[in-house]
Amino acid sequence: MFQFTEDCILGLDEIDEEHRRLFDLLGQGMDMLKNRYIWDRYEDIKDLLRQLEDYAEQHFAHEEAYMEQIRDPELILQRSQHMAFREKICNFGLTDIDEPQVQQELLEELISYLAKWLYHHIIGSDILIGKLPPLEEWMVRENPCEFTEEYQVGIGLIDKEHEMLFEIIGRANRLVREGVDEDSLDEIWEILKELKTYTQFHFGDEEEYMERMAYEGLPAQKRAHTAFIGKIESIDLVEVGQDPQEYMQSLMEFLLGWLINHILNSDKKIPKES
Repeated sequence: MFQFTEDCILGLDEIDEEHRRLFDLLGQGMDMLKNRYIWDRYEDIKDLLRQLEDYAEQHFAHEEAYMEQIRDPELILQRSQHMAFREKICNFGLTDIDEPQVQQELLEELISYLAKWLYHHIIGSDILIGKLPPLEEWMVRENPCEFTEEYQVGIGLIDKEHEMLFEIIGRANRLVREGVDEDSLDEIWEILKELKTYTQFHFGDEEEYMERMAYEGLPAQKRAHTAFIGKIESIDLVEVGQDPQEYMQSLMEFLLGWLINHILNSDKKIPKES
């Protein structure tokens, strides 16, 4: 069963309550799927989809208004993700579910989608809301990707690998700052492939260290790591083609912002070997 756990809490009461509501809606879908005594679930599914549509309109409006108020650097990216969610739920609603077998298949797909959305979006994106300084306060540094002392966690291997992540993102970010064209976009893709490979390697080392230390925060770390890898894997080539410069700029802001936030608010809590 999916639960609204502490690592999903942003500390923003209204938004946290609305996230909790989405967990409840997922629970409704799970209960519906497990109930083998009701053969025709047409009306129940339609009602759940209506609730999800209403939820999305209300919650996303509140979330985006708050982010606009604080000039959150993730706002553009969040709007894009919210639109994708609305479109996905709308497509579910347009499906012909007269047949019980189709109802079963749609429920399974819907629950899988919601579960991934909950953890990837909340832990991968929403957790950054209000945690980052306004964009201009860190991206206008001469080298925003410099691995400075403030990012050191005091664990040699982890610090060394974090420095490498900053270096990889920095290479991509420099290309974006110079302007994205066909040639540089190909080079950025190669760097992002390298980033994904190295990030998976780093997360493996980091999780192995936390497991050895019997660190109680390991499950939350694993979820955050999975969400970050999922973000890299979800890069939309169609969206990139529409406006490569804007898309890659937003992506660089996300990658660097996520890494900074994760180190300062999660990795610095990892215990050191005595």
